[in-house]
Amino acid sequence: MKKNLIYLAVPTFLLLFMVIISFSKKNKKESGQSAQMQVEGKPVLLFVGNYSQKEPRANGKGEGIFIYEMNSASGALAYVATSPKTTNPSYIVVHPNKQWLYAVNELDEGMVSAFRINRDKKQLEFINAVSSHGNSPCHISIDQSGKFAMIANYGTGNVALFPIETDGSLKEASSLDMHVGKGSTDRQAGPHAHMIAMGTNNQFVYATDLGTDQIYIYELDTKNEKLIKTDHNASTIAGTGPRHLAFHRSQPWVYAVGELNGTIEAYAIDKTTGGLNRFQTVSTLPQGEKRDAACADIHISPSGKYLYASNRGEVNSIAMYSIEPKTGNLTLLGHQPVFGKSPRNFVIDPSGTFLLVANQNSDNVVTFKINPATGLLVKTGIEAKVPAPVCLKFLD
Repeated sequence: MKKNLIYLAVPTFLLLFMVIISFSKKNKKESGQSAQMQVEGKPVLLFVGNYSQKEPRANGKGEGIFIYEMNSASGALAYVATSPKTTNPSYIVVHPNKQWLYAVNELDEGMVSAFRINRDKKQLEFINAVSSHGNSPCHISIDQSGKFAMIANYGTGNVALFPIETDGSLKEASSLDMHVGKGSTDRQAGPHAHMIAMGTNNQFVYATDLGTDQIYIYELDTKNEKLIKTDHNASTIAGTGPRHLAFHRSQPWVYAVGELNGTIEAYAIDKTTGGLNRFQTVSTLPQGEKRDAACADIHISPSGKYLYASNRGEVNSIAMYSIEPKTGNLTLLGHQPVFGKSPRNFVIDPSGTFLLVANQNSDNVVTFKINPATGLLVKTGIEAKVPAPVCLKFLD
């Protein structure tokens, strides 16, 4: 009887051992497949605005807006296509409905171009183009309703409003406003509108002017399709040359980066008037650094915890800050070299995992990973060769 029990136990043990081995192999295989899928990641389309003409301010090499795919797991970029030919599409924006893309054509006789996004073919299809009503348009944004495009014309120092048709095409400008004045430096002999964007409540519109050291504040009259001036314009510190703004997603704070003096000014937004009250000014350079910052761009992480600004002059770095959650004050975390020249624009991917930098004068886009615990940028070693990249926008 004992012998029979022994004989029965041996096959049972072997069977159990075989089941364990099989289960282990299956788990290992599935784990490997999962890891492979994670490395491959979901592709995300990235549009790259650039210069196509060679001129004093740019070494243009492109023929249109470049389209890349980013691996959402690794941050690597792969070229996909180029839009129909369009000249100097230096700044671009994706419409909130993700169906259309708009670009300024930075020319002496400025234009604004509209494109349809073909997701299936991963292409841009030209819709139409209209005059920007100024020279050297350098920024475009869309209001939160998706009904209007807003343009800043750097050369002439004016801003314009363009209604958007139901097919994505642009109507002629319905509202124009010319900035007036000058600043305290040689670069500020007259107005130079550099950015125009809607605030977080879709009521007030903010336009920075590098030439007049002003942040102009408008109300958007959607019924009459007009930009209405307010009496609440904000003056930056003399010689700042405000260039771009970054609005906090959940708090009434906005941060202005100064191209001429290498600073960030933090403002509290009055929810009733849209007015701005400055509560902090910080440098974008390391202490004791005397080289030119020539700041270009500024963004806040999707988490709202960190802020980044680009120094594109002689320093070529991204300044990194933490945002104090109760006061909005910035604390410098450090400076990250961009491994290129003239970091004109940068973008944070929709997940908040990667920060990509467009180095205009070294023809490369460099991918960094954001450490979510510290906000610091981590070198990935990933870069893509892209001719004269200026502006990066994701299709999320």
